[in-house]
Amino acid sequence: MKLDILVLAAHPDDAELGCAGTILKQISLGHKVGIVDLTKGELGTRGTPKIREQEASHAARLLGVSARENLNLADGFFENDKPNQMAVIQAIRKYQPEIVLANATYDRHSDHGRAALLAHEACFLSGLTKIETIENGKSQSAWRPKVMYHYVQSQLMLPDLIIDISGFWEQKMEAVRAYKSQFYDPTSKEPESYVSNPNFLRMVEARAIEFGHAIGVRYGEGYTVRRPMGVKNLFDFS
Repeated sequence: MKLDILVLAAHPDDAELGCAGTILKQISLGHKVGIVDLTKGELGTRGTPKIREQEASHAARLLGVSARENLNLADGFFENDKPNQMAVIQAIRKYQPEIVLANATYDRHSDHGRAALLAHEACFLSGLTKIETIENGKSQSAWRPKVMYHYVQSQLMLPDLIIDISGFWEQKMEAVRAYKSQFYDPTSKEPESYVSNPNFLRMVEARAIEFGHAIGVRYGEGYTVRRPMGVKNLFDFS
């Protein structure tokens, strides 16, 4: 299945928190979007890998993505090494995206920065024809996405690009709240975590309002890039 956009996420719920509005908007415009989670989030304070798998499937249905899978890398301990690069390369070649959305280049959670670098290097290596990968017994063709954008996560970063997601905010938050085990629930008896504190989702909305305000809209999602973006003329900017 060829996708227009592939979202690479260190943990289930990273995609929803970081770029669900963008996913929803691009799908509404007719683009095919998929998500590849690197880990099952098994080290998370709350919930279990099984619960988070069910929540991720629910969120995928709410978002309307064309595909979602998990590479089962080691939460907290995966490295940007050859075995993990090969796993991501296989996913990139499988879906052949034009655009990749990946974790923040640095963040509070160390997995996010490592996932960003892993995604960046795998995207480049995926285009090298001498790297051989197999899927279902058949050789995969080399494929390099045209561009990668890193979604801003918990730690505030000055974005290079902001997407207007004003018409998709409620749908985004519905997908985020699909992860019932992770976020604020006054009836839960599990220990409080960084993201289960009610102030966390307030921060997520405040950030979206701030980014939206920066471009004159209600809500926005921010991205950084590793290289300058090019346009054909000044009127490509709004």
